[in-house]
Amino acid sequence: MEMRRLGRTDLQVSAICLGTMTWGQQNTEGEGHQQLDYAFERGINFIDTAEMYSVPPKPETQGSTERIIGSWLAARKNRDKVVLATKVAGRGSANWLREDGAKTELDAKNINFAVDASLKRLRTDYIDLYQLHWPDRALPLFAERTTTFRDLKRGPEHPIEETLEALAGLVKAGKVRHVGLSNETSWGTMRFLGAAEAGKGPRVVSIQNAYNLLNRTFEIGLAEIALRESVGLLAYSPLAQGYLTGKYQGGARPPGARTTLFGRGQRYEKPGVEEAIDAYLALAREHGLDPAQMALAFVTSRPFVTSNIIGATTMAQLATDVASLDVTISPQLEDAINAIHHTRGNVAP
Repeated sequence: MEMRRLGRTDLQVSAICLGTMTWGQQNTEGEGHQQLDYAFERGINFIDTAEMYSVPPKPETQGSTERIIGSWLAARKNRDKVVLATKVAGRGSANWLREDGAKTELDAKNINFAVDASLKRLRTDYIDLYQLHWPDRALPLFAERTTTFRDLKRGPEHPIEETLEALAGLVKAGKVRHVGLSNETSWGTMRFLGAAEAGKGPRVVSIQNAYNLLNRTFEIGLAEIALRESVGLLAYSPLAQGYLTGKYQGGARPPGARTTLFGRGQRYEKPGVEEAIDAYLALAREHGLDPAQMALAFVTSRPFVTSNIIGATTMAQLATDVASLDVTISPQLEDAINAIHHTRGNVAP
């Protein structure tokens, strides 16, 4: 397993990170443990979760994923061999995340409550990487939100410096080793780095954003920041929520698949997406590759990626995903991938 440095820290993380957001709904505790055992045996030392998981988020299952990881850590007694990442929710209306029923915000009160609850569920006294799941300010994020800044109005928000100072308190208390961002913009990332340089708190070491063959928007501005500032990408949704496997082509809805169960695939059901996927599927066939492994190998091979977050609901899917490490993106294949990208573009940002 290739190991990569996390930011400017002394932590080495596996090039593949095990995503966990299905555990507690699509996957049982036993299945989560089985996935963890399989990944750990193959050299994956990096696990990513969040306080709001499992997904789709709802009060009945909130925190279930962290509890499953916590019971595995307690049973295996291998906490010191694992790099554990979780997230605190940004500003939002999920009032079941807080004991007093308040909406989530990225201030000291919310962050302190969230980290203590995560530590309890994870059965650990420290978190290696604590990430802000999404910003505290209003932004066009995710498929269900506006996709333009045209009508964006500034709403309530906590200054980045205030949030960073709250995170500094967690680091000082020994509850968190390092901090990172998620679903963040170029402006936000640089503001966090500037605040750290001004002594307001710890330097962010990573950014977890969506990145896949259908959405390479990270390359437009954030990739340079990742490389120059050592704030590497933890790429989520590298298979575009499974759409890049081809299993949803032509309107197919396989039993047990996420979109079949939850209907949350709007980001990948926009005009032009199916045609782009067809082109990538044809390219994989032309090169004798599994389309999922080609898509994953492309993400893992990017110089600005620290770790590629894979997720699976079956052991067969997990084995396929991990085996993507054996796929090489040759210069000829990369040229062909880029040719499709230049024609089709970022059809599912």
